[in-house]
Amino acid sequence: MEKKEGFSRRILILVLISAFVRFVLAALLEMGNDEVYYWTYAVFPDWSHFDHPPMVGWFLQIFTLDLFIDSELALRMTSIIIGSLNTYLIYLLGRMIRDEATGWYAALLYTASIYCFLITGTFILPDTPQSLFWILSLYFLMTAFNSTQAGRSQMLFAGISIGLAMLSKYTSVFLWGGAVLYILLYDRKWLRSAWLYISLLVTAALFMPVIVWNINSDFISFTFQGERVGFFGSGLRPDYFLQELAGQFFYNNPVNVVIIVMALVAVFRKKITVEKQKSRIILLTSLPLILTFLFISLFRTTLPHWTGPAYYGLILLSAVYLRERHVKSLKIVPASLKVSLSVLTLVIVIGFLQVNFGLFYTGKEKSVHKFGQHDLSLDIYGWKQVGEAFGKIRNRDISNGLMEADDPVISYRWFPAAHLDYYVARPAGIHVLAIGSLERIHKYAWINQQRGGFIPGMNAYFITTSRDYADPFELYDNYFETIVPADTITIYRNRKTAGYAFVFRMYGLKKMPDPFE
Repeated sequence: MEKKEGFSRRILILVLISAFVRFVLAALLEMGNDEVYYWTYAVFPDWSHFDHPPMVGWFLQIFTLDLFIDSELALRMTSIIIGSLNTYLIYLLGRMIRDEATGWYAALLYTASIYCFLITGTFILPDTPQSLFWILSLYFLMTAFNSTQAGRSQMLFAGISIGLAMLSKYTSVFLWGGAVLYILLYDRKWLRSAWLYISLLVTAALFMPVIVWNINSDFISFTFQGERVGFFGSGLRPDYFLQELAGQFFYNNPVNVVIIVMALVAVFRKKITVEKQKSRIILLTSLPLILTFLFISLFRTTLPHWTGPAYYGLILLSAVYLRERHVKSLKIVPASLKVSLSVLTLVIVIGFLQVNFGLFYTGKEKSVHKFGQHDLSLDIYGWKQVGEAFGKIRNRDISNGLMEADDPVISYRWFPAAHLDYYVARPAGIHVLAIGSLERIHKYAWINQQRGGFIPGMNAYFITTSRDYADPFELYDNYFETIVPADTITIYRNRKTAGYAFVFRMYGLKKMPDPFE
């Protein structure tokens, strides 16, 4: 049997190597659509936001010293640190469930997950803080339901942790859903415990700022998220279901998912030994989340990372399954995990090369306005080039008297707006405002107001890319007196043209935008 010190040393090495790889990726890759948008949560903090609760913005403020250090790496240190901590926590949970080797296998499975390693462990999403509090909640719930003496305090800690998870992302409510189901099905004595209701009240108190914000904002965030998952009146769409299923397989690593399915079969057939309390709470906080979004995906589009937290608990069951398969002759890294880690490595290498060199994309669209539109990697490439080139165009325009130094940039949708905000307007010392429906501009409806709003007669730039081209004449002809092309920026990658950015000057705002149309 492997000594405890051996696994402790290995987990430290795993955490350090994982953190180093994510550190390099964080430093070398530009931020994606969601990342730059959640940066605005830190720039304009609030008790809640149009899309999500506030925790991701608060974490960004904490880890960047309130944006005193503002760079891709500094912002992503939030995810790198939390991802490293999560790897160790999942190891401790596995050790609690079975033994050191189980914890080690859980840490390897967690590291091999594309969702855990990249999406929450490298990039910036509300899933990042949610991942920490979800894993902590699993720990407190399992210890509460498995204890007679310490159960009261552990249930209180669970209420705190779930409340913080819900301040990160709304899907965290599934944690309480699983806990209540467990109590109703297997442990009804908790219904007579005041600590259960105190814990629920603590969660509600922590989440109250989000509720108050929504009350003051006509429940706009709850309505928006509800519409995203509403399926009444929608026809059956098996293609959406297959997309969701394929997305979950990819995000959680196909090899990991196969191991998880095998582990679930073994659990239901009672072929592996796991304490009933622990396996039940894991299943009840995991499977309902997965099944809910698989069902919704039968009717409308869903995103596979919405179910990501459900896989934390399933990773633990899979670690027990692997441990029992190697109970006689312990393998430090079983063959299945070697393949899983290899898949992750392949995704990272191919993805990095694609972003920086465009290996699998030729960019041969006939229309210059659609050049690169099918290359998803351009979402995190080329924005620095656009910012640098725009700075020169702007200085030239100011020198020629064509624009004023404080003229803002206008955008029509939340994610190009956030990219322009971070990479183009911020270096130039100007603002980005957005004109469009609330459904399209999201938080920028509030940012507009905090930046002073619109002034009749004002001039502004409009910048759009061939990756997601929008015609300013169609969008804003009724808003501005005159719109004229200013320049075209070529985005290069690997010495080849990867896309274009088109700069327009818009003169004389004649119609004031509705702030919440």
